Amino acid sequence: MSNTLPPLPYAYNALEPYINEQIMTLHHTKHHQTYVNALNAAEAAYAKASTPKERIALQAALKFNGGGHINHSLFWKNLAPSAAANKGTGGVLKDGPLKSAIEQVWGSLDALKKEFNTATLGIQGSGWGWLGYNTQTKRLEIATTPNQDPLLSLVPIIGVDIWEHAFYLQYLNVKPDYLNAIWNVINFEEAEARLVEASGNSKL
Repeated sequence: MSNTLPPLPYAYNALEPYINEQIMTLHHTKHHQTYVNALNAAEAAYAKASTPKERIALQAALKFNGGGHINHSLFWKNLAPSAAANKGTGGVLKDGPLKSAIEQVWGSLDALKKEFNTATLGIQGSGWGWLGYNTQTKRLEIATTPNQDPLLSLVPIIGVDIWEHAFYLQYLNVKPDYLNAIWNVINFEEAEARLVEASGNSKL
């Protein structure tokens, strides 16, 4: 039952200059680790709870810390060293199912970025911006969730953390700069793999 902190699939400085080493180190080893520790504590307390009232009292902790663990575990895989910085394939959307699905809805990647960033900037306080797949309509959609709430209405394809701990040490309070920069390190290969899995059809 114990949850553990997943290792990053790249070095802490691998996403520079778009997300610096200090942010990545603190975000992963401190913030995500805190969610893992608190989730394990809440799950242990829930297992020992003997009354409905005790179990209900633990729901908020389970949701917040469980969501934090789920969201961040996805977020790390969502990122990759940037092609623009000659470090990897981050930020490159190649021809394939994901590009086709994006163009079907928005016409272009740039149009998706604009609408995604606008929606994510609209979050009051902290939360997450999402590109998700609707299994009913078979189309991609943009969504947001507050706090550490996980995306449940759609299958998450790309998630972007808009909590201050994700960007403040580098971008201060200028969220638009952070959101514009992060597209340079989005792992579109990982996103496409999620889309193919969610759709159950590699030909989409």
